[in-house]
Amino acid sequence: MTLGGYANRIARINLSSGTVEYGQVERDLLRKYIGGRGLGVKFVFDNGPRVDPFSPDNLLAIMIGPCTGSAVPMSGRLAIVTKSPLTGTITDSHMGGFTAARLRWAGLDGLLIKGRAWRPVYLVVENGNVTIEDATHLWGLGVRATVRALQEKYGKDRTSVMAIGPAGERLVRFAAWLNEHDRASGRGGTGAVGGSKNLKAIVIIGDRSGQPQPLPERKEAFQEAVRMGQKAIMAGALTAPNKGGLSIYGTNVLMNIINEAGSLPTRNAKESHFEHGEAISGEAFREFNLASEPVCHACPVHCKKEVEVKEGRWKARTESMEYETAWALGAQCGLGDREPLIYMLDQCNDYGLDTIEMGVTLGMAMEASEKGLTPEVINWGDAEKMSELIRKTAYREGFGDILANGAFGAATLLGDPDLALSVKGQAIPAYDPRGVQGIGLGYATSNRGACHLRGYTIASEIAGIPFATDRTVTEGKAQLLKTFQDLFGFLDSMDVCKFASFSEGAEEFSAQVRALTGFDDITPEEAMRIGERVYNLERYYNNLNGFTGEHDTLPKRFFTVPGTHNSAGMLSQLPVMLEEYYRLRGWVNGVVPEEKLIELEILEREREAVR
Repeated sequence: MTLGGYANRIARINLSSGTVEYGQVERDLLRKYIGGRGLGVKFVFDNGPRVDPFSPDNLLAIMIGPCTGSAVPMSGRLAIVTKSPLTGTITDSHMGGFTAARLRWAGLDGLLIKGRAWRPVYLVVENGNVTIEDATHLWGLGVRATVRALQEKYGKDRTSVMAIGPAGERLVRFAAWLNEHDRASGRGGTGAVGGSKNLKAIVIIGDRSGQPQPLPERKEAFQEAVRMGQKAIMAGALTAPNKGGLSIYGTNVLMNIINEAGSLPTRNAKESHFEHGEAISGEAFREFNLASEPVCHACPVHCKKEVEVKEGRWKARTESMEYETAWALGAQCGLGDREPLIYMLDQCNDYGLDTIEMGVTLGMAMEASEKGLTPEVINWGDAEKMSELIRKTAYREGFGDILANGAFGAATLLGDPDLALSVKGQAIPAYDPRGVQGIGLGYATSNRGACHLRGYTIASEIAGIPFATDRTVTEGKAQLLKTFQDLFGFLDSMDVCKFASFSEGAEEFSAQVRALTGFDDITPEEAMRIGERVYNLERYYNNLNGFTGEHDTLPKRFFTVPGTHNSAGMLSQLPVMLEEYYRLRGWVNGVVPEEKLIELEILEREREAVR
């Protein structure tokens, strides 16, 4: 089979037997699910929804899209898809850097990993092949030492390494994979799934001079599609290099904006404004702590900001100080000091921990401590105690063994699950749904638990992209969210950075995939339909695991405790939006009905049944 954009080679790895098999993906599946998130979700679904996340039978799908490693702007993303040990839902989590591009240049479209090795192992991917190597000497090391050791062995110039740290080895339920650039596949506990398989790392060796590279099916059309995408990014208000906010301040450009709106959850969302927000903003980190501005493959934006503390107790250098991290370990925990934030980010990166879940879990524990529910006192903003508990969580020591279950799991064990700012077991990100109504609907209906990246209504409600909507109202938010969710379902399958959507849309993205693959019927409308198919397949997977509309809700606090500052008196109006959202989706109480599955051609047997 010849098809532009793809290597047409998938590796199926069984760690129990130590075998690797290779094959192609059927053209029909590529057309329906594209790659990345979409194809990964299809593989995980077909593996069986009822599997235990820590079972050898759980599939860890590491996938890239047809655009990966190409000239398509911001096409340096890789998707890890599996059943989450944190939520019990399907999850996909993405990382940037050059890992994804090297996987394409190494001659593969993805790795499908099952089983459990009898000893720690790592994989080596090169020239279209995968070998399984002994990682006994690496087990117990942090991410940094693991990356260093493997790059010393295999070389640095052509090599990417993605690894788990001690948190993944000990099955901390929100453990992450990280690569050599501290880019994390952070959410959902994908690192813990790696740990459950005794899989320590994946070494990917490749560059453009290696395997014959997938060529676009329509060369001139592809060049034009890339040019149009680059033009849009260069003109974007947030993406323009050295002009847009992302380029200058990184994602933490949002700190002052969200805080001023009174939509920054503070001290476990007891408030929605942080009095020290400016001290931990992107502007402050750039002025006082910026070390470098690294880049991902094919990205002109350079949103990553490496930060450092040069001396003293909190000496560290790490990337990248994202808005979500600054909030989770900062405002959420009542900490307004940049230096310990940098140090704790460095800890999380090396231990292999999701900074969002870690920060929300610590904030929950601080409020639980106020209520006398914890075995030790944890005061708001106590950086020393926070750092200690991050280490204990990674190693499951003492109270850290409870915190290793994430905010909801830990709060439940402490006797008050309502203290957890979680949806479907996953911690919320850095936007308060009392002051930004649409994002609350996004948290509630996200298929992987609370998440802003399934449908980023903040773009419209705060930044006015692609058009401005009033953050305080509910009207139109269901349609706005569905549009974002479907668009991102397609974008994550390409697999291209979400920030490209600040400047491009379905027209540009479909043109890139159409010219690259030769799937000439992928119009903008069809791209949205593919995204809708991916979102519904994820929802169906969750339905088969017992998730219904009962789980499409928010923490009680957002319905009962009013926001503060410029969101004073506001509460989430989720029920009003949810009814409209289900109508637009064609779902019944959060469940995908059979007719919707047939309409979207999700299951082969159902499609055959109507012929």
